[in-house]
Amino acid sequence: MLSKLLTPAKAGLLTEQELVQLYLEGSEKAFEILLHRHKRKVWSHIYLLVRDREIADDLFQDVFIKVVHTLKSGKYNEEGKFLPWVMRIAHEHDVFATQAQPGKNIEQQLVNVQNIEQQLVNVQIDADVRKLIDHLPEEQREVVIMRTYLNMSFKEIADLTEVSINTALGRMRYALINMRKMIKHHDLAMDRA
Repeated sequence: MLSKLLTPAKAGLLTEQELVQLYLEGSEKAFEILLHRHKRKVWSHIYLLVRDREIADDLFQDVFIKVVHTLKSGKYNEEGKFLPWVMRIAHEHDVFATQAQPGKNIEQQLVNVQNIEQQLVNVQIDADVRKLIDHLPEEQREVVIMRTYLNMSFKEIADLTEVSINTALGRMRYALINMRKMIKHHDLAMDRA
């Protein structure tokens, strides 16, 4: 039985599918591990769509409530693809939360459709940027995520990573240089609008 595998030392080694199975067998700790593994990516994805921390927090909770209900109802069948599945739920939830509502005039509905289109463009740009960030050295990647997605100051980043502010600034500078090189090397177009 998988529940024997959920020791603190082995928890990080378990696959998403194993953790989902443990959760379905009653292990709340397994879900906590899944949540901890993916919280930053899912929340950042939502935040980039809505650009408001409070709304992002609310939508994040809604998304994981839907994830729990889907898992408990036995409807989850994305074997080995937990994060993409959660991101799809987050994206659909965000888009539906902002869609045109009955009773609004046509101008408001057009603005909402344009906002949804822009959100879809933003999602693609975010995916492209995340791919670039994923190829950065760990120290640079960490600073970029904290600064860009979590809106942390360089002082906060320096304190959290236990380096000087100048080191945090330098890591950000080198990350941007490296990302520009990757864009140029791969001839990527980062604006699609």
